[in-house]
Amino acid sequence: MPDVAEPLVKPDISEKDQTKETLDPGYLVICWDDPINTTHYVTHVFQKVFGWNRELAEKRMLEVHNQGKSVLVRERAEKAHFYVAQLQSYSLHASMEKDGA
Repeated sequence: MPDVAEPLVKPDISEKDQTKETLDPGYLVICWDDPINTTHYVTHVFQKVFGWNRELAEKRMLEVHNQGKSVLVRERAEKAHFYVAQLQSYSLHASMEKDGA
């Protein structure tokens, strides 16, 4: 078996070049409080859309109810848009925004 030669020039990839924003800015999926949907219904929708257990779904629902909103997930743009559309199809007020962190 022939020897494998080492590359003459190695790529210059420093950690500072690989920040979270340059690798994947991500989008936050946010659910907003509304006066229409019941807490039980919102919990059910979170379980259905995200596959969460009841405990996590209730925790996020309480954030929506008590704080007016909850950041549900951070995803790439396409998946975040999909989740927003799913939540809206269940008549929840949801939006997405670019993660600035």
